[in-house]
Amino acid sequence: MSLDNGNEGAGAPADRLSILPDELLLHIFEAVGRNARRDLCNVSRVNKKYHRLSDAVLYKSILFDTPELHLTFSESLSRRPRRGSAIHEVKLSYPSSELSQLALDTPVHGSYLDPKRSNSISRTLSIMSNLEKLDISVPDMLLHGIGTLFNGPFDLACLKSCSLFYQCANDAYWDLRENIHIFAHPTLETLRIRRAKLDERGFDHIERPHETALKHLHLIECDINDDSLGDLLELPEALEEFVMTQVEEPEPELEESSDNVGDYILALQSQAEFLETITIDHPTLTGRKALRMREFGALKTLRLNWDYQLFGKSSKKPRLHSVGLPPIMDTLEFFNELGSDAEVTDLLLATIEQKDIVARTWRTMIVVEGEDGVSKEIKAACKIAGLQLDIIGAMDEDSDAESD
Repeated sequence: MSLDNGNEGAGAPADRLSILPDELLLHIFEAVGRNARRDLCNVSRVNKKYHRLSDAVLYKSILFDTPELHLTFSESLSRRPRRGSAIHEVKLSYPSSELSQLALDTPVHGSYLDPKRSNSISRTLSIMSNLEKLDISVPDMLLHGIGTLFNGPFDLACLKSCSLFYQCANDAYWDLRENIHIFAHPTLETLRIRRAKLDERGFDHIERPHETALKHLHLIECDINDDSLGDLLELPEALEEFVMTQVEEPEPELEESSDNVGDYILALQSQAEFLETITIDHPTLTGRKALRMREFGALKTLRLNWDYQLFGKSSKKPRLHSVGLPPIMDTLEFFNELGSDAEVTDLLLATIEQKDIVARTWRTMIVVEGEDGVSKEIKAACKIAGLQLDIIGAMDEDSDAESD
């Protein structure tokens, strides 16, 4: 079907699409754009209405993989400022080599940010009033300038998801303090931070905001002080998911992080009544004492590296308290093999045997096979207690049954 401006008097075919509501036209244009953006660009030239609706699709999601593309688009916004409001998703991703000839002081029409403190990239982002998702992976020379975007006022009033990663020389950790006000953003629900560091100063009380909407926080290969993390986690109204990961041999060496998993559980205490999932995939963390998590009343899934992170390593001192599992925990997962500490193994076995008392809703335990496999005692205890044992990497269990 050909499209025109609907002028049937000139003998041209009628534009039957024009009678459809805008919402339906948007669905049609999205389908066209998925198959061929060039065709949608052609449709946008038919008339003003199609141009407006096509822009809403063409500029909904933008990838800036070179700074030149970003600046070209910034210049186009000065001519057509309404395009800024059409953008819902932006990804900035380019290496340091691309910035050698970038003019960061380029003026951006309509931005409220101070040109002396911000850069052209953050000023362009500031006029995207309907932006919902922001993914940043750029060199650290842009760290401070983009950080001013989060200092307020919050023109990004619709932002719901944000990922932050700044590329540093020698693969060093970037300073989260330069972007720390992202934690104060009122509408943000999902925040992913990669390879950042944060010292013990935390969030200054003088600048503490009201409660925020943050529900999902992922700290990927970060070097984060546990006390500062505790300060930041007082801000969300109801955090539902916490994920913290680190490699087996962090490089550079961690300077701000605690070496005790219990310190991070303590940092999560302010969100104990809301958290549904805790994942701490941090193999270098030890466990000096058994975790006490009875206050985590909403927690259904707990994932750790080692059994001793939950029960605490063996010591010469007598144990004065036992592990306190979350009251409605459904799934417990260990990313590494069981059995590296004999006392801990005995405690795990006793906990399984007392499942109906210590964790009535506990249904599944996930472990890895390991070199020595999972002990027959653990398997038998799970079977008697009605606890489903999922062993990642295990062969067919029929061989074990035959050997019994």
